[in-house]
Amino acid sequence: MKVYHIFILCLGLISCNKKEFLDERPRSDLFVPTTLEDFQALLDNDPVINMTPVLGELSADNYYVLQSYWSSLTTKEKNAYTWEKDTYNGEGKVVDWNMPYQQVLYANVILFGLDKVPFTAENSKQWNYIRGAALFTRAYAFYNLAQIFTLPYNAATSNQDLGIPLKLTPNVDEKLQRSTLEQTYVQILKDLLDATFLLPDTISSLRNRPNKPAAFAQLARVYLSVRQYDKAGAYADSSLQLYKALIDYNTRDVNSSRPFDKLNVETMYNSRLVETNILKGVSGFGLVDTNLYNSYGPNDLRRSLFFFTNPLGKFFKGSYTGLIWAFTGLATDETYLIRAECKARANDVSGAMNDLNTLLVQRWKTGSFIPFTATTWQDALNTILIERRKELPCRGVRWTDIRRLNLETPSIKPVRFINNLPYELPVNSPKYALPIPPDAEQLGNYIQNER
Repeated sequence: MKVYHIFILCLGLISCNKKEFLDERPRSDLFVPTTLEDFQALLDNDPVINMTPVLGELSADNYYVLQSYWSSLTTKEKNAYTWEKDTYNGEGKVVDWNMPYQQVLYANVILFGLDKVPFTAENSKQWNYIRGAALFTRAYAFYNLAQIFTLPYNAATSNQDLGIPLKLTPNVDEKLQRSTLEQTYVQILKDLLDATFLLPDTISSLRNRPNKPAAFAQLARVYLSVRQYDKAGAYADSSLQLYKALIDYNTRDVNSSRPFDKLNVETMYNSRLVETNILKGVSGFGLVDTNLYNSYGPNDLRRSLFFFTNPLGKFFKGSYTGLIWAFTGLATDETYLIRAECKARANDVSGAMNDLNTLLVQRWKTGSFIPFTATTWQDALNTILIERRKELPCRGVRWTDIRRLNLETPSIKPVRFINNLPYELPVNSPKYALPIPPDAEQLGNYIQNER
């Protein structure tokens, strides 16, 4: 694959001196993408496009770190783990901010470049796909940024709460301020909805390209995060109507260190967390939360496929990336759970439990699964939320779930212990929005999150 040397947006993308950047003379190897093939190559740049922030998962309650490993963690990891007011201690170049905005840059370069490529009968399919994929990529990046750097969406305050800078052009001289949270989600949803009309129904064999089932699944994920459950359920259903394959976990090797592969049938779109010492599969430092591990029944195959044991404790291994890095993409198991939750909230108890059981029968040892039942929508919802956490550990969704669920029933209070001292994250704390990195804050002159 060609290596493309395109310009990199200084506004919050990388730590650079804007004056030096603008004064630099064009190099002979500077490449400006202009063709559909160029644009596709940008979209296929997995080390940039298919990455998501890790700060939310570091801040969530799926794991803990032994005191003996504490000193080996980075500043960001330590401070995210104990929810410190200053996550970075003045350090810049924070990939959780820079990488999504680099994805936004790529998407904007493509969207603006497409205007100069004539739309013809011969190239219409490729042209539409590239535009849809660029819109999906931008929305995916904006959404992931919003889960980390803004407060959870509350309809009553969304027009006053701070959102993210919405970079919609590749112009490096454009001055931006933070949008409102309402504007942020309006843009995310607009991009995703526009993408659904352009993306194909079929899923790429490599799982790294956007598609319509994934776009519908992402719409379901976004609407779930803002607690618009009727729409979340509808888009989850639209996704599953197009693609609903599930893995029979009885076919996986419980003794394997990597029991799932990147091309597994459940994955609609592949992405992973940026690298971190804590959540790095079989070589990481993060032990599985004890209560979470103990919640799996003896015949529940997730217990042995998701986790392994060594003398130090229980560690996560069950990533759908097929690698040591945690999967954060879009898969049918999450989509079934979204549809089940939304059916429960709509008082469709039978439909909710049917969706849940359709998933779980594929997770238990053959012949051992007894279908779950519920008599009320609240019973169904409680069961589904428990299974949601058990199905999606280290998938990048727990932080968002804590944020949204505490707005309804304020009861989740993550606690850590370091040197026998407790650290607690209060319900609905302003710390659920992590601070903008100091170099990005200074460069963009952004209003900082209150901590």
